[in-house]
Amino acid sequence: QVQLVESGGGLVQAGDSLRLTCAASGRAFNMYSMGWFRQAPGKERECVSAISRNGGNTYYTNSDKGRYTISRDNAKNTVYMQMNSLKPEDTAVYYCAARATPSETNTFLQACDYKYWGQGTQVTVSS
Repeated sequence: QVQLVESGGGLVQAGDSLRLTCAASGRAFNMYSMGWFRQAPGKERECVSAISRNGGNTYYTNSDKGRYTISRDNAKNTVYMQMNSLKPEDTAVYYCAARATPSETNTFLQACDYKYWGQGTQVTVSS
């Protein structure tokens, strides 16, 4: 089992950057594939980025590719998402998610693929 706590959200202006952090506690963080999701009011939760257990494989939505970078530090039980050139449409609650997997290289893109979730951190981008 793993517990996840997100931080780093806030109110920023368009064009600014933020780095979200997800700190994991529990056992064997390196056994978990990780993902970042976001949910805007009235919209479904969507996958923003994902990273494999060994950090070698990553995924981004087409709209975020080039602006977002997901990374992980297994020694620190932490996953990050650097968000640059933020837009008002990036406004949402951002969630970190974890899924145990025997595969070192798989990423998972659906919310239903993940068992563990953080409480979320709000990102608000003003125009």
